[in-house]
Amino acid sequence: MSAQILDGKVIAERVRGEVKARAEAFEARTGRKAGLEVVLVGDDPASHVYVASKERSSAQVGMRGAVHRLPADASQQQLMDVVASLNARADVDGILVQLPLPKGLDAERVVHAIDPAKDVDGLHPINAGLLASGGKGLRPCTPSGCMRMLAETGTSLTGKRAIVIGRSNLVGKPVALMLLEESCTVTMAHSKTRALDELVRESDIVVAAVGVPELVKGDWIKPGAIVLDVGVNRVGEKKLLGDVEFQAARERAAWISPVPGGVGLMTVAMLLQNTIDAAERSHGA
Repeated sequence: MSAQILDGKVIAERVRGEVKARAEAFEARTGRKAGLEVVLVGDDPASHVYVASKERSSAQVGMRGAVHRLPADASQQQLMDVVASLNARADVDGILVQLPLPKGLDAERVVHAIDPAKDVDGLHPINAGLLASGGKGLRPCTPSGCMRMLAETGTSLTGKRAIVIGRSNLVGKPVALMLLEESCTVTMAHSKTRALDELVRESDIVVAAVGVPELVKGDWIKPGAIVLDVGVNRVGEKKLLGDVEFQAARERAAWISPVPGGVGLMTVAMLLQNTIDAAERSHGA
């Protein structure tokens, strides 16, 4: 067996096409473009790359994207004031504060200040609570990307045994809740889990998001399983490895996402989807 590849670029382009159609319909109905505002503090090179990608992607799908740049020495109050001003604007549908923030700034306080209806990162406690209780809030982008990839396989998830390796608020916990919504039987695991290999061998779906290079060995994978590798680990200066031993796992899985080129490419696409979701909800759609 050689697994089919879950190509993040192809699936993300499909999501962008869907968002573009919805954005055009929204503009025709309301007379304005859906708007995503990103707040960038400081000079972190990686953050600048991510923000430029989000700004460019917004324009490509017919949404208005703007970036508010603050210096690295901006105060907490300055940052909170920017968020408050965006909360108050009717033409702003999505707000994203690029993380990490420079030292001295309280990221949790900032995230909590964003209007939950505009929290397109899906990190506000109200949105986390809605996810946990089965409500309709905005959801974290990377877990949503995982679920879209699973949907692309055409496999019914009902009754499947899933393992999520990683317990972060960004990926592990929310994707476990989303899998539960799809009637999976979910095991939560992490780097300290005993007999992890045995748990993986029993699982029809493996989501690895723990941040340990090739922690999940290929011979652990159940034949025919779906493997989503969320880990991005830099080894040396140039090499990127996932949390799964890719080549060996591919020989056993039915579907597998590569690193790079897999789940990571879905994140911005799902951010755009969250923005159009927020815009439509604000107009009763």
